Amino acid sequence: MLLNILISFLFWGFAAAQCNGNTALCSRKYSNVSFIGSHDSAFVGILPTDNQLLSVTDQLNGGIRFLQAQTHLKDGALELCHTSCIEKDAGTLISYLTTVKTWMDANPNEVLTLLLTNGDSADVSLFGTAMTTSGLSTYAYTPSGQLAMSDWPTLQELITAGTRLVMFLDYGANTATVPYILNEFAYFFETAYDVTDKTFPSCALDRPSGSSGSGLMMIVNHFLDLDILGILIPDELAASTTNAATGTGSIGAQASLCYSTWGRVPNFVLVDFFELGDVFTAQDTLNGL
Repeated sequence: MLLNILISFLFWGFAAAQCNGNTALCSRKYSNVSFIGSHDSAFVGILPTDNQLLSVTDQLNGGIRFLQAQTHLKDGALELCHTSCIEKDAGTLISYLTTVKTWMDANPNEVLTLLLTNGDSADVSLFGTAMTTSGLSTYAYTPSGQLAMSDWPTLQELITAGTRLVMFLDYGANTATVPYILNEFAYFFETAYDVTDKTFPSCALDRPSGSSGSGLMMIVNHFLDLDILGILIPDELAASTTNAATGTGSIGAQASLCYSTWGRVPNFVLVDFFELGDVFTAQDTLNGL
């Protein structure tokens, strides 16, 4: 009996030491971990307007720890819409956040990042209300002030504190109103999006305009679009190559270009159709695992 208890204790201790599935990540600062992200994570299906083939829950179960989603206003409430709610409406933000909350409840050793876009310049209080209503705000990390890259907590510290969700808004964040919804461009720069060149020949800073990128984490938009008579749609047929770990136009190739440009690897790499290709081999390589 005593032996069984000791074995159970040791197993529990080992399991608790896992951070995003790997003990080696536990001691790393959040700003020193690379994550593959799901671009337009809410737009799921087989239509040209869709960016993912699997549900948000399946994305998380599959290993995604960075979710990005578009929001727009519909009848005064936040809705997950692709460019406009006429083109694609994936439901309410509250429903989406509730799905994420349910998953986080069941996965206590996972640190998750959420980046929302604010296409209609909605007041940040609406995002705060959606977070509170869904219950996801209970997991949100609130920094004591503006953080330098070296000031971020480790993954283990976030897990231990129960603040395992780091949330950003591209425009309209106000930490005086909602302290845990952080201004994306106070912490990140992004490379260009809507890329149609399958070689991904650049890792230049695209946003925020006028920034040097110094002191900011890096988001690489590594999803390929197809230009059909001036209309851009996700290039699903090329996704296995785009999402490969190595080779021309791969995640690894663009990450190497970023390293040459910036002297460091990307913190986040956003992809479409994440299950096509080999995104997690690329993620492990970026993390030196």
